[in-house]
Amino acid sequence: MLSHLLPPTCHCLLLLLLLCGLNQTACSLGEGKKIWLQPKLDPIAKVQSFLRDNFPSGFLWGSGTSAFQTEGAWNQEGKGPSIWDRFTHSTIGTNFVPETADVASDSYVRWEEDVEALEYLGVRSYSFSLSWPRIFPDGNASGPANAAAVAHYSRLIERLLEKKIEPIVTLHHWDLPQVLQENYGGWKNETLVGLFEDYSKFCFHTFGKHVRYWLTMHNPYIVAVQGYGTGGHAPGEAGGPALSLIVAHNLIKAHAKAWHIYNTHFRSSQKGKVSIVLGSHWVEPQRGQATTANVNRCQESIEAVVGWFANPIFGNGDYPVSLKIKYGGLLPTFSPEEKLLVQTTADFFALSFGPNNLRLGRSIVQYGQTVTPDLRRLLGWVKLEYGDPMVLVAEGGWFSEARVGKEDTVAIYLMKKFLNQVLQAIKLDGVQVFGYSVWSLVDGFEWTDGFSVRRGLFYIDFSLPNRTRSPKTTAHYYRRVVADNGFPSDEASIEVKGRFPCKFHWGISESVLQVHFYPSSPQFTDTHLYSWNLTGDGSFRPVPGVTVLTRQAQCTDFLAIRDHLRLFQSTAASNYRFALNWSLILPEGGLSNVNTEALRYYRCILTELKKLDVDVVVILYHPTHRAPNMGLPGPLHASGGWLNSSTVEAFQEYAALCYQQLGAWVPYWITINEPNRLADVYSSGNEKNWAAHNLLLAHAKAWRLYEREFSSQWRALVSLALHADWAEPANPFLDSHRAASERFILFELGRFLDPLLGTTYDKDSKGDYPKEMKEYLGGKAEAEGLSGSSLPDFTETERQEVTGALGFIALNHFTTRLVSPYPQTQNNSQRKQPPDHRCLLLSDPTWPLSGLGQALVPWGLRKVLNWLRQRYGGAVPIIVTASGIDDHAPREDKIRQHFLKSYLQEALKAHQLDGVNLQGFYMWRLQDQHAPQFGLFASLHHQSKAKASTAVYRDIIRHGGFPEDNTMQTCRSTELHGACFKCAWMLKNKAMLFFGGCLLITAVMLTALGIFVITIKRNQRRRGGNGVNRM
Repeated sequence: MLSHLLPPTCHCLLLLLLLCGLNQTACSLGEGKKIWLQPKLDPIAKVQSFLRDNFPSGFLWGSGTSAFQTEGAWNQEGKGPSIWDRFTHSTIGTNFVPETADVASDSYVRWEEDVEALEYLGVRSYSFSLSWPRIFPDGNASGPANAAAVAHYSRLIERLLEKKIEPIVTLHHWDLPQVLQENYGGWKNETLVGLFEDYSKFCFHTFGKHVRYWLTMHNPYIVAVQGYGTGGHAPGEAGGPALSLIVAHNLIKAHAKAWHIYNTHFRSSQKGKVSIVLGSHWVEPQRGQATTANVNRCQESIEAVVGWFANPIFGNGDYPVSLKIKYGGLLPTFSPEEKLLVQTTADFFALSFGPNNLRLGRSIVQYGQTVTPDLRRLLGWVKLEYGDPMVLVAEGGWFSEARVGKEDTVAIYLMKKFLNQVLQAIKLDGVQVFGYSVWSLVDGFEWTDGFSVRRGLFYIDFSLPNRTRSPKTTAHYYRRVVADNGFPSDEASIEVKGRFPCKFHWGISESVLQVHFYPSSPQFTDTHLYSWNLTGDGSFRPVPGVTVLTRQAQCTDFLAIRDHLRLFQSTAASNYRFALNWSLILPEGGLSNVNTEALRYYRCILTELKKLDVDVVVILYHPTHRAPNMGLPGPLHASGGWLNSSTVEAFQEYAALCYQQLGAWVPYWITINEPNRLADVYSSGNEKNWAAHNLLLAHAKAWRLYEREFSSQWRALVSLALHADWAEPANPFLDSHRAASERFILFELGRFLDPLLGTTYDKDSKGDYPKEMKEYLGGKAEAEGLSGSSLPDFTETERQEVTGALGFIALNHFTTRLVSPYPQTQNNSQRKQPPDHRCLLLSDPTWPLSGLGQALVPWGLRKVLNWLRQRYGGAVPIIVTASGIDDHAPREDKIRQHFLKSYLQEALKAHQLDGVNLQGFYMWRLQDQHAPQFGLFASLHHQSKAKASTAVYRDIIRHGGFPEDNTMQTCRSTELHGACFKCAWMLKNKAMLFFGGCLLITAVMLTALGIFVITIKRNQRRRGGNGVNRM
């Protein structure tokens, strides 16, 4: 046993020096609360949503394991049992998987394969733990060490150094020698402080000349709480908070003794650094409200975990005040000498951030706090609370279910999120993080979860004796991040300069336009004659028995139209897309009952838009995608809707009526909006396919009708609009995910566009569904024992009808999806039937999200535009007929502003760099109906207020994009719109102009009358004067 007792005079001198030092540094400590008072992170700021940058040069990329979880060989070559061997071999632990780590990953034997795995990753460090019971089976370092164990660890360290991999060695990772538990009661006995001191001195002396980074113990919070408080971990003692507090006290002192041993005897020669790994969760205030009370509760929550150990070591040498208040006399106390012993006994801050602490964190939060996996915020707290220390993330990672195997897709995105949070903490918050160790290198024994969950970068099949290490997709991903030293800029993050063509459609989209049947003013419909003071009471009353002739209401009498167009004009948009209401125009579905008033109202809209020189895109059928009728006339829906071919014929009749009544004002028609989304409303795969088939035929018939009877007169272009979100492989390292994303796009877009346009790959493909889709569904039907695919066949007549029936490609694009194959599980029969394409949709947690959960992914627009160009060529124009995002801000809608700029940037890249024949972009939508969502205008207290995004869109329109010189775009259309603005002003102020005109005319007439009178009188005087002379 080593003794470090100092003479009393030395104690006094050291205490005085430390107190003086504390006074100088106190202002930089204990400020962790400020982290919750900082402004909320802006989710759409590029650097805060996902930062593309490099980690500092020399960053210590690494991975780690622990001895008990991976070594195996539990009773070989002289190793003694640990408390975890006893715990897993006995019935002490009842709440865990009945498995043992007797062989585990077999790393004691296959350590060279572990080193090869590290080489594959390209990392610069390896964090592993020494097995105390393997080196000293009886736990006592005063006796001889196990030579086999020493030789093993020496070989491992030497091989790592040969490969230029830095060993980061942990002295104790939970596997306490069982004999120390039996003889002393484990960590509840202070005797272990001295025993650990002796053990650490041996390790420093034996391995220290080759080790620069030492970690005394790993996450002592788990040991104290789970091992001795709840009994959930080894040694399985359920002593409650009182015992946990004693154990933690001893662990802190044991760590401090080890640090002093190194500092006194080895630092000068070995020049290494020593710390302790502390784990923590992260918590945010109730409902995000950073009140003083909420902030204090959050601080107490973090202090109850990491502060419990960090405050004595990195702070003032004592426990946080919150713990003293909470536990009172149960909490052990540090003597003045012990405070000096434990204080500043770490050369850097080693942090563990993973599922173990986050799980426990959820059990201790209260008052509505939320536990979140926000590593950036935790790192910021450490900086503020403990005076900006150097930080090593000694354990970072998550877990996957064992059934996932090597295809750990979700883990990729969690790793991406954590790593980027660390990068943000370094670059944006100034936290001094110098290394990151992904946990863990290989699959191992996950404590009470056994082998049911996996955390390794390398997969191990534990049923096979050879324990082969196979890289998972997270290993491929981490390898790429390490090689890039972070997240380098990509093309999507680079802005381009340029303009869209003068004829580009700058549009706004709406759904079904609300019809107002009566004018807002009765001035032209009231037949009464009114008079003032008719009855002597000074009031304005109708004259009894007298009627006057009235005229029919004019389009300008509808104030709703005028107000609507006034909002539209203020955006400077040149194009407007809206939908007709089929069920309103033809309530019975056929021509027997035509709502002429509805048609008249639509004509009013169109004629007023024409006066303003606004080109329109009119949708014939805009499905509601919901009950009761999905936007169909009631009788048609009742007869089967789009499963009945009679609906196809009824749609043709409806289209003919609209073309005839409204065609003179419409340069662009869309027959059906998002038929691919409408088909999904139907229940079975067979119904979905037939609905999609009939929708496609309905469009084709309406297209042919226009071409045959109306095109020569009005020359409009006719299309259908498809919902066209981009699909990205969820796992870029798996062919199955790439195939799934391609299949998803074919089902979404190719199903409708291939029959209409054919493809550049196969000129004979027109008039039929994609070959890939037919082959997939055919193979699926065969695998399920069905007689054939549920995909309908086109008749020869139908082939001829659909071929070429498209004037332009119209797409509605909002976001990007991650796509993976639908998981094959035994419970599929009990779950919702998967879609025919067997694709599962996911989202990247690093993508910014709107309030409704829409991911903001600008580069997806460029990708879908390029997919269309590559598959269908560049001859057919493409128009983005709807694109937008919800933003709940009533005025300063930052998310939408960012959406506009970034999505239009990607549209410009597609047009300018990729040669996509893009001819328009329509923003969804003009005005909110109630609460702030997609509108450019908010509707507050029955008044329309422009949001900030309106000015952003208007500015982009007037510049024609993003010109280098930032000048306005000068096109003929701009001049026309300038004239229209004057016309609009005149229209808006017509009453004043009329009154002014009347005054002007009256003044002119009075002036003329005055001149006439004066002239007459002058002439009369002249005649009178002449008569006198003649006399």
